[in-house]
Amino acid sequence: MITHALRIAAYVMTTFAVQMVSHFIVNAEHYAAVGHMRAEPIFALGVLAMLIQGTALSSLYARSQWARSSMLSSLQFGWLVGVFLVSYLALAEAAKYTVPAVLPWLGTEIAVGFVQFTIYGALLGLLDVQRRDSRAAAAV
Repeated sequence: MITHALRIAAYVMTTFAVQMVSHFIVNAEHYAAVGHMRAEPIFALGVLAMLIQGTALSSLYARSQWARSSMLSSLQFGWLVGVFLVSYLALAEAAKYTVPAVLPWLGTEIAVGFVQFTIYGALLGLLDVQRRDSRAAAAV
């Protein structure tokens, strides 16, 4: 149960940090140019979405072949779920909303998503290493 909570926290913290830096610092002008953005985001809904996504991804990861395999396996899991989630952010949003320019939108969303899900995969791998180490120490 603690591992599940840590995996959820890893997703929420990674997503919040990467997206906050992207939306409000690095790519602030990019997002400000989108006409449909709220002036004041409803942070509670964003946090709820991250908690739901983190819970689903933690459960999926725990049942997958990637869990407890290797750091590379954890990164591959992060990249796979990143492709799934970022495909909506990059492609479907550009198709539905009036973004200033489609190619820069795609580049920004794909690059930020890659960073986010690389960090998330690495954190999953680190949690697995820590779990293995603590189990090995307990067995001695």
